Amino acid sequence: MPFFLTFALQFSHMIHAYVFPGQGSQYPGMGKTHYDNNAFAKRIFDQANEILGFRISDLMFHGSAEDLRQTDVTQPAIFLHSVIAFKCIENPTPHMVAGHSLGEFSALSVNSTLSFEDALRLVSIRAKAMQKACLSVPSTMAAVLGLEDATAEDICRSIQEESGEVVVPANYNCPGQLVISGTVKGIEIACDRMKAAGAKRALVLPVGGAFHSPLMAPARDELALAIQQTDFHRGVCPVYQNVVAKGVTDPDEIRQNLVDQLTGPVRWTQSILSMIADGAEQFTEVGPGKVLQGLISKIQKGTAVDGVE
Repeated sequence: MPFFLTFALQFSHMIHAYVFPGQGSQYPGMGKTHYDNNAFAKRIFDQANEILGFRISDLMFHGSAEDLRQTDVTQPAIFLHSVIAFKCIENPTPHMVAGHSLGEFSALSVNSTLSFEDALRLVSIRAKAMQKACLSVPSTMAAVLGLEDATAEDICRSIQEESGEVVVPANYNCPGQLVISGTVKGIEIACDRMKAAGAKRALVLPVGGAFHSPLMAPARDELALAIQQTDFHRGVCPVYQNVVAKGVTDPDEIRQNLVDQLTGPVRWTQSILSMIADGAEQFTEVGPGKVLQGLISKIQKGTAVDGVE
């Protein structure tokens, strides 16, 4: 068992992992229950409005689904909801944390690698940079269901070699569910070939850009500069980061992995299996929705998983 978990076992009989959702989990009215019923939550929302320079709380509580779909709103909204939900848990005992894409910033805030204020600023910078990158090249993403990862990877590779179009694996969500990312033309070609190779579905997603692909390079550079200027600390527990799918505690490694995540894939399946291999017995999804609970149950049947919203 890894050295860092020997301490966890001294304080708890169960190794508890907390996981945090990413973009796509937002919904109108998110976070309002916490705001209405918890003075601490209200204070955090008010602080976030000041940091961001606009009233994100109004958009979260009263905005439409379309309002919340804008990347520069979606990402801070999900981060806020997730962190506040965690803070409202009575005596949480995280032995390991992870977040899906954007959710990695929520994980780094709750394990004290980043202060709340710094994490929110980075999330805002990241979201705006990603939105700008989306405008530079027509690009999108697609969900591929029912195909082996290796087959999908081979198809992506061959399309890039033959056509020069960018198309890469972006999210390894669970066995049989892979999201690919790239240029509009590359994704169209890939969807046809994935279905011809036996995929049950290959469905273009309603997103405006190719997240977790080389097309996010301009956003990566912008985020890297902001991360260099931000204080990172050694957290209270390891964070299982998307691009390496293993527990990390070194602040410099965490910085680099956060930067690499923008152009690299979210290895969610591999991360969850790594956490289980390192002793995780209970998973709790913290934040809006139940997406990660469903994925974890598919990654490892019988895993104890619940949620706090």
